[in-house]
Amino acid sequence: MTSEPALFLFFSFNLLAYLCPMRKLSMEELGRKSVEEVKQSEKTPVIVVLENIRSAYNVGSVFRTSDAFLVEAIYIIGYTSQPPHKEIKKTALGAEESVLWKHFATSAEAIDSLRADGYSVFAVEQAERSFKLNAIGFEPEEKIAVIFGNEVAGVEQSTISLCDGCIEIPQLGMKHSLNIATAAGVVLWELVRTRIR
Repeated sequence: MTSEPALFLFFSFNLLAYLCPMRKLSMEELGRKSVEEVKQSEKTPVIVVLENIRSAYNVGSVFRTSDAFLVEAIYIIGYTSQPPHKEIKKTALGAEESVLWKHFATSAEAIDSLRADGYSVFAVEQAERSFKLNAIGFEPEEKIAVIFGNEVAGVEQSTISLCDGCIEIPQLGMKHSLNIATAAGVVLWELVRTRIR
């Protein structure tokens, strides 16, 4: 037997669905920008650093996420694949053309460049005294760089030692491990969501 509150909710949701039907937006309604429009757009002052990422598919996914959130750039470190690359192209779906990227031989070189440009640098890693992602509070115009590490080894300890701190994604399950492309999506959304106007 259905309780009155449950019955009320059932009819309320159905009435709402009837009065306000949801419809997927068409490609034209999404207001998608061209590559040139993205390049000219005001960027979020966030730079993604990819340190020795093995999978070019992961790199492509990070390009796609970086395009979605209009990040400033991607810095590619070490043996991380660089565009043009067929596996990056497959998952980036053109974002490798719209997102500025630079290659550095080492993380130390990239961090020196970031600091010279006024960026605070954080490794995304589980570490002592890390900052929980849900508890950090960056200012809207603060320049932030986030370093994502290798799929197996994570961010190198030598790199962590050069950073201003570590950002940790709180995890509640058994694995305490996320794919780098997934981790990038989670971190970038948290960094960008309070800056969306």
